[in-house]
Amino acid sequence: MGCIRQILSRDLQEGERNNNLFILYNLLLQNKNTKEYSRKIITEKNNSLRKPLTSKDLNKVYRKDYHIGCRGIREKLSYIECDHCAYRFKDGKFKANNILIKNIRALPELSNTQRGIACLLGTVFEAEYPSISKIALKAKMDYRTVKKAIDDLNKKGIIDKFLYNQKSTKITVKLQ
Repeated sequence: MGCIRQILSRDLQEGERNNNLFILYNLLLQNKNTKEYSRKIITEKNNSLRKPLTSKDLNKVYRKDYHIGCRGIREKLSYIECDHCAYRFKDGKFKANNILIKNIRALPELSNTQRGIACLLGTVFEAEYPSISKIALKAKMDYRTVKKAIDDLNKKGIIDKFLYNQKSTKITVKLQ
């Protein structure tokens, strides 16, 4: 069961409602849902809770769009189980939606730098969308080299460059 379904099926308690609904909202947006539809789902989930958030608190859930990756979700929501996730690289096994599996035939045609970046995205950053700066830091490569590799991977249709921006994608969520 994916993260979205796990959050939707959980009976959220006081102290975990804000973070869960915030992460759920942003996951819905990341999965190409409209803001209106995502807000509708969040409102329905909130109304299903024993003690729903107030309108004021619920509006804070929508305050800003963030790209939330697997690592961020696991850090904030300890109950999430990733063992059967289609995007997760775990125990040395690639899942069907992993960037490396989806593009396995294209890998031999990539430069060493492009292959290295693709490998980082398919393993270390497993289904996350880190900033170019974060990739460069992890790869111990110059920012411009990584940016060029990202541009080239985008041109070859391996990644969507839009998802790998120049700004940090780290999220800060207060636990309440």
